[in-house]
Amino acid sequence: MCGRFALDDKVNASITEFVTSTGRNHNDWTPDWAGRWNIKPTQQIAVILDDAKADELRVEPAHWSLVPPWSDSLRTKFPTFNARTEGITSKPTWKGPLKSKRCIVPASGYYEWTGEKGAKTPWWIQPAEGIIGFAGLYSWWQDKNLADDDPARWSLTATMLTMPTVDHLASIHDRNPVALPETFWEQWMDPGITGNQDLVDEAVNASQGEMEALGYHRVMPFKASDDGPQMTAPVD
Repeated sequence: MCGRFALDDKVNASITEFVTSTGRNHNDWTPDWAGRWNIKPTQQIAVILDDAKADELRVEPAHWSLVPPWSDSLRTKFPTFNARTEGITSKPTWKGPLKSKRCIVPASGYYEWTGEKGAKTPWWIQPAEGIIGFAGLYSWWQDKNLADDDPARWSLTATMLTMPTVDHLASIHDRNPVALPETFWEQWMDPGITGNQDLVDEAVNASQGEMEALGYHRVMPFKASDDGPQMTAPVD
């Protein structure tokens, strides 16, 4: 699973480089993301998506926890910040977005914990360079209590996919996010490709090498309110 991750300010350059390298039209992404090292579910994250109507790639802020259109509020009854890849098409919450609303969730790295409750050890997992691109799904949620012209009426929400852990990270957790190689990002986001279990399985296979290449080290325990690059400093 992935319940905490980081997105430092260097991500602005990485996102801009990717979007411009595709040669696609794109929205005017303003590189103003302030670094955050302790992002929690329901907080704002950045997502990259392929907007079919505008025929362009877009980078947008999103609520981290996918909220289906039928939900009465942004607060869901069960956790929706991660989506298991196994049998994903049998879950109504994921089945709809999987068809054409797939995104990339950029990250600098993420955290996992080992040990017993009350004495857990946090681990920082990151690439040697650049950013990670997690496979994600997104959905627009409408607050019907607000006026049609209220810009807050619509909220972009998102989740990231998880899969059984790769051998490299098995000692830390039995699951890990689906981190896609950059060469697979456009295919994953392409709304012209109907998402199904085969596409998800292809993404999982493509993720194996990315996850095996990630480095990890132990870090100091931290509180939910902590933030800052010191959180990722290794502990001997």
